[in-house]
Amino acid sequence: MLLTDTHTHLYYETDKEKQGELMKRCLDNQIGRLFLPNVDLDSVSKIDQLVSLYPENCFAMSGLHPCDVKPGYEFVLDQLYAGISGRNICAIGEIGIDLYWDKTTLDIQRDAFLKQIGWAKELGLPIVIHCREAFDEVFEVLEAERGPELRGILHCFTGDLEQAKRTIDLGFYLGIGGVVTYKKAGLDAVLEGISPEHLVLETDSPYLAPVPFRGKPNESSYLIHIAQRVADIYQLSVEEIARITTENSIKIFNR
Repeated sequence: MLLTDTHTHLYYETDKEKQGELMKRCLDNQIGRLFLPNVDLDSVSKIDQLVSLYPENCFAMSGLHPCDVKPGYEFVLDQLYAGISGRNICAIGEIGIDLYWDKTTLDIQRDAFLKQIGWAKELGLPIVIHCREAFDEVFEVLEAERGPELRGILHCFTGDLEQAKRTIDLGFYLGIGGVVTYKKAGLDAVLEGISPEHLVLETDSPYLAPVPFRGKPNESSYLIHIAQRVADIYQLSVEEIARITTENSIKIFNR
């Protein structure tokens, strides 16, 4: 069995000993592929260091998180873009729109989102989208930019069935994380209306830990609990869910 965590900030742990322990627990739980979304300039070197230590297991993205889109963001985007040519990245992410923390930056968030979609199209890469309380705003952009070259993952999907189908129609996969294990989230009912062929798994560690670790720091090794819950929903084995979602991740990232 091979599980893939398509979205983990494992690089936030900079203590090498603790980082090594996190990776060992992943590998012990058959989580052998970890995709690392970038959030700002400072995280680039942290991601690259982790990839250099685990080149067979860890894969880098590049992007500016919408919560880090602030005045002066154009310079940050220029710096990130300039660094792409020297890095072996698998996606542009995480990018998107977040209106939970600050609605006043919508215009510049949208501009940064569009610019980074442009990078993905130019480079032939998928995008990994952060969308929080901004589904309509994100999909307005995606509908305008839609085409065979626009593809990727809607990370941390927690929407309803209609939103799930709309995401799939645009050629995107749904990133399913720890929320699927929360009893009142209702995500299990959404998944019952779609095929697992449209899903990938993620932890978003250190956030959104699944049951039985809810409320504690998340880690990628906990992906096994997310996979088991998804397997239970579809009445499939966890091995089959691992196969399907890992194959989906390979299609998206081409690695």
